[in-house]
Amino acid sequence: MDKLIYLVPLMGILGLLYTLVKFNWVSRQDAGNDRMKEISNYIAEGAMAFLRAEWKVLGYFVVIVAILLAVMAGANPHSHWSIAVAFVIGAVLSALAGFIGMKAATKANVRTAQAARSSLSRALNVSFTGGAVMGVGVAGLAVFGLGGLYIVLKHFFAPDAAVNSDEMIRTIEVLTGFSLGAESIALFARVGGGIYTKAADVGADLVGKVEAGIPEDDPRNPATIADNVGDNVGDVAGMGADLFGSYVATVLATIVLGQETQIIGDDSLGGFSPIVLPMLIAGLGILFSIIGTLFVRISDTAGINTSAVQKALNMGNWGSMVLTAIAAAGLVYWLLPEQLVLRGIEFTKWGVLGAIGVGLAVGALMSIITEYYTAMGKRPVMSIIKQSSTGHATNVIGGLAIGMESTFLPILVLAGGIWGSYECAGLYGVAIAAAGMMATTAMQLAIDAFGPIADNAGGIAEMSELPPDVREKTDVLDAVGNTTAATGKGFAIASAALTALALFAAFVGVSRISGIDIYKANVLACLFVGGMIPFIFSSLAIRAVGQAAMAMVEEVRRQFRTIPGIMEGTGKPEYDKCVAISTQASIKKMMLPGAIAIVSPIIIGFLPGLGAEALGGFLAGATVSGVLMGMFQNNAGGAWDNAKKSFEKGVEINGQIYYKKSEPHKASVTGDTVGDPFKDTSGPSMNILIKLMSIVSLVIAPTLAQLEGRAPSEAKNNKQEIKKEVIASLGQNQNNTTAEYK
Repeated sequence: MDKLIYLVPLMGILGLLYTLVKFNWVSRQDAGNDRMKEISNYIAEGAMAFLRAEWKVLGYFVVIVAILLAVMAGANPHSHWSIAVAFVIGAVLSALAGFIGMKAATKANVRTAQAARSSLSRALNVSFTGGAVMGVGVAGLAVFGLGGLYIVLKHFFAPDAAVNSDEMIRTIEVLTGFSLGAESIALFARVGGGIYTKAADVGADLVGKVEAGIPEDDPRNPATIADNVGDNVGDVAGMGADLFGSYVATVLATIVLGQETQIIGDDSLGGFSPIVLPMLIAGLGILFSIIGTLFVRISDTAGINTSAVQKALNMGNWGSMVLTAIAAAGLVYWLLPEQLVLRGIEFTKWGVLGAIGVGLAVGALMSIITEYYTAMGKRPVMSIIKQSSTGHATNVIGGLAIGMESTFLPILVLAGGIWGSYECAGLYGVAIAAAGMMATTAMQLAIDAFGPIADNAGGIAEMSELPPDVREKTDVLDAVGNTTAATGKGFAIASAALTALALFAAFVGVSRISGIDIYKANVLACLFVGGMIPFIFSSLAIRAVGQAAMAMVEEVRRQFRTIPGIMEGTGKPEYDKCVAISTQASIKKMMLPGAIAIVSPIIIGFLPGLGAEALGGFLAGATVSGVLMGMFQNNAGGAWDNAKKSFEKGVEINGQIYYKKSEPHKASVTGDTVGDPFKDTSGPSMNILIKLMSIVSLVIAPTLAQLEGRAPSEAKNNKQEIKKEVIASLGQNQNNTTAEYK
C-alpha cells in the first residue's frame, strides 16, 4: 500500500504519452495549400519569437529568485537550500507547458481551416484534438512533476519519518518552491501574453475594421498576423502556464493541510492518506479527461450551428466530471480512515467525500452561470446588443452593468461552497473541494484551447481567400470558443478562490500564528492595502494594452499611408513590424505587475510593525477583491465579444435586422475593444495573482515564525493538546491511544 504514491507520476507519464500520440495525429493532417502554409508559418514564427524573448527575460528572473530562496532557506532550520532547485523545476515545467500548447495550436490552426473545407465535424475534431494535446499535456506535466518531486524529496528528507515530523514539514516546505516557480512563470506568461494579444487585436480592430472598413482578418491589415500570433501567446501559451500553476497550487494546498491532519484509528498509508489523496485524484482526473475527449463528436448532418458544437463539448466535460467524481468516491472510501482531525475540527471520510461533491457542484454551477452571462442568444448578451442600437456609449454602459451583475450569483455559489465544504471536513474540506474542481483540468483546458485554434483557423481562411462557407464553419467554432473560454475563466477564478483560502489556512499553520484579528490596527490597515492590489495590478495591465495599442495603431496607419497598393491588394504589408511592436511592449510592460505580486507580500511580512498576522489580513483583502475583479472583467469581456459576433449572422433590434458594418455593429466593436483587455489580460491574471501572493507568503512563513519567536516546539505542544481534546471528546482512554495515532 505504501507504494501507491508511485502511481501518481505514472499517471502523469500516461498523460504525456497521450499528448505525444495526439500531437503526431494532428501533424499528419492536411495543412492545405501553399498560401495557407505560408500564413501558418508567419504565425508560428511570430509566436516562437515572442516565447524566446520572454524566456530570455524570465531566465534572469528565475536565477535571481532561486539564489535568494537558497540564501533564505539556508538560514532557516525548517527549510533547505533545495527549495531553489524545486523553484527552478516548477518554472521550467510551467514554461514547457506553455510551449506544448503553442506547438499544438500552431500545428492545428491551419489544419482546422483545411478540415473546415470538408465539414464542421472534421474541423471540430482537428481543433479539439489540438486543444486536448495541450490540456492533457499540461495536466500530465503537473502530476508527473509534483508527484515525482514529492517522492524524491520524501526519500531524501524523510524516508521513514512520521507524517507530523520535522522532516515531513521540511519536505513540504521545499515542495512549495515548485509551486512558487510554476505560479511565477504563469503570471508573467499570462500578463505578457495578454498584453501582446490585446495590443495587436485592438490595433487591428480600430484601424482595420473601424477606420478602413475591411474584415477582421483581411490580409491587407498589417496587424492581422500579430493578432493571430497573439491568440497563441495569450490564450494558449499563457493559459497553459496559468492552469499548470493553478493545478499545482491546488494540490499543494491540500498536501500542506493534509500533513497537519491527525488520523484517528487505522490508516493503511501510515498517516499519509490525506497527503496522497489529492495527488491520486489529480492523476485519475487525467485518465477520465482522456476518456471524456471521446465524447466530443458531432455528426456531419448536425448542420452549421453553435448548439451542436456546444452540446458535444458539454458531453465531454460532464462525462469526465462524473467519472472523476465516482473514482474520487472510491479513493476516499478505500484510503481514508473513519475519523480525522485538523486544528481541533473533527471530520470523517464521508465528510471528505461530501466536500469533493461540493467542489464539483461549485465548478459545475460556475460553468453554467458563466455560460449564461456570456453565451449568444441569452438575456445578458442580448441586452448589450439592444443597447448598441443607441450608440457606442450605451453599449459600453450595458457591458459594464452586465459584468457587475454577473458577480452576484457566482459569489453566492462560491460562498456556499466554502461554507459547505468547511462544514463537511473543516479546512481540509475546503482544500479537497478545490482539488476536486481542478481534477478535470485536462478537459477544461482542452475545451479552452480549442477556441483560439478555431479563431486562428478563421483568420487563415480569410487571409488565404478560401470559400465563404469555410469561414462560416470556423466562426461557429470561434463563437462557441468565446463562451467556453469565458466559462473556463469563471471556473478558474472559483477554484482559485478555494485554493487561495486553503493556502491562506496553510500559511496560518506554517507561520504558527493563532489567528488573524482584524480589530488590530495594523491588520485592518493591511486588509485595505490587500484589497487595493488587484485594482492597481489591473490598471497597469490595461494601461499597458492601451499604450501598446496606440503604437500599433500608428504603425498600421503609417503602412496604409506609405505602402503603395496596400488597399488594392497589390502592396505587401510589413507584418513583422507589428509583431515586433507587440513583442517589445509585452516584455517591457509585464515586469511591474509581476513584481507587485511577488514583492508586496514580502514587504508586508518583513516590515517592522507588521509581520505574519498583518500579512494574513493583506491576503484576505487581496483574495476578496481579486475574485470579484476577475469575475467582473472576464464576464463583461466575454459578453461584449459575443454581442459583437452576433451581428455576423444578423440580429433583430426593435423590429429591424442589423448586420456587420451597420451602426449598431460599429458600437459593438467599440465595446468588444474595451472588453478585450478585461477578458484576456487583467481578468484572467486575477486568479494567478491571489494564488501567487498566497504561495509567496507560505514560502516565507517559516522565516516569519522564526523571526517573531514562535518556536516549533510550541506548535508540537499545541498539536498534542488537540489530540488530548479529541480523545476526551471521543470518550477514549489516554493509555489506549498510543497505537491508534500514526
